[in-house]
Amino acid sequence: MASETLKDLFIHSLSDVYSAEKQLTKALPKMARAATNANLKAIFESHLEETRGQILRIDQVVESCGIKLMRIKCAAMEGLVEESQELVDEIEKGAVLDAGLIGAAQKVEHYEIATYGTLAALAKKLGEKDAMKLLLETLEEEKAADLKLTKLADEEVTEEAAAA
Repeated sequence: MASETLKDLFIHSLSDVYSAEKQLTKALPKMARAATNANLKAIFESHLEETRGQILRIDQVVESCGIKLMRIKCAAMEGLVEESQELVDEIEKGAVLDAGLIGAAQKVEHYEIATYGTLAALAKKLGEKDAMKLLLETLEEEKAADLKLTKLADEEVTEEAAAA
């Protein structure tokens, strides 16, 4: 379906991020298993729970807007997940892989930050205040996850990787 109106674009973008979040619920446990740094494992496990909550929040957005999601697959997330799997396949377990996994996770977070920021702006323009609040809540979670990853990279993982 072609996006002809702002609402069409909103529905398409929301459907896309729903797919992205679903894909992430499958990727995060794999990333957690591949990580050797205990704090990185914990971040992945914690973000998995947040991601499940974000999916429920998308369901709330759908309900509050009275819309139906499209059945599409997010190609961007598919590529980002594939990149992280390539790291796991190509780099020996340890600090260097952990550093790579942080980078891969931050690519995901930045994609989600851009997506939820856009969705919140679209919801605002469409007069969907409840949806906008829900989307902004998710946006803040994604920003917080990105900051946690940056802090971990700065304080622990890159030092460990440099020493490896």
